[in-house]
Amino acid sequence: MTSRLLMPWRVRRDGDSPASRVSGGVAATAILDWKDPAILALRNDARSLAAAPNDSRALLLMAHGLIVERVRPVYALDDAQPASRTLALGRGSCSQRLGLLESVARSAGISTRVRGLLVNGRFWYSRFSWLRFAVPDEVLLAWPEFWLDDEWVDASALFGPLDAASSGPRFSNDDGETLFDAVARGAVDWDGVTSTPTSCSSCDLSGEVLADLGRFNSRDELFTCHGQTLCRTARTLGGPVMSRWSAGAGATV
Repeated sequence: MTSRLLMPWRVRRDGDSPASRVSGGVAATAILDWKDPAILALRNDARSLAAAPNDSRALLLMAHGLIVERVRPVYALDDAQPASRTLALGRGSCSQRLGLLESVARSAGISTRVRGLLVNGRFWYSRFSWLRFAVPDEVLLAWPEFWLDDEWVDASALFGPLDAASSGPRFSNDDGETLFDAVARGAVDWDGVTSTPTSCSSCDLSGEVLADLGRFNSRDELFTCHGQTLCRTARTLGGPVMSRWSAGAGATV
């Protein structure tokens, strides 16, 4: 069974505004500190390697690949860690690596925002078979969206359309692959759009979503409003150990 012991007890997490319109932005924030020279260098590397350097989507796809190469996936617990520190450490959680990708996007003038999703803690059972008692009931996921070609593009659709024709093996959450890596090889569908009335897609993860908290201008704003998945004490005590635990030995959120 999942647990509420390590979650912030004062936080009320209601999905009361999933349809709200949020403009996002390109401003640097405490988490998305894209003015750091190392992040700017990463952006420049991605731009120089992209097949079409002036194409925003091509830039993001190359940046994603470079982050996969340069930032090792681990169980880091602090979702509010600055992107520059994640890059400097060369390791980060799925959430931290997504924040780094957002930072690169903003540094290139591409607006970003995030969608707050509460995902069932049981979704992570297969990674923590011997620590299930410590898995929180709800995992707060900051899922990015990018302003490309005059529309918001979900991180799930960066590498291709997300619809009933989408294919690829389901993200099983039981090996070294993280959600950050999975979007490059198949659909990660939080809304059931890859399913049809007569069949359920293998990519459909909508059944794991407990609540949609709506869109926020930045992940900073989301975490300020709703807190992080784990309480400060759990992050402080467990972070130094978990942040060195490779996803290959049990993946990160």
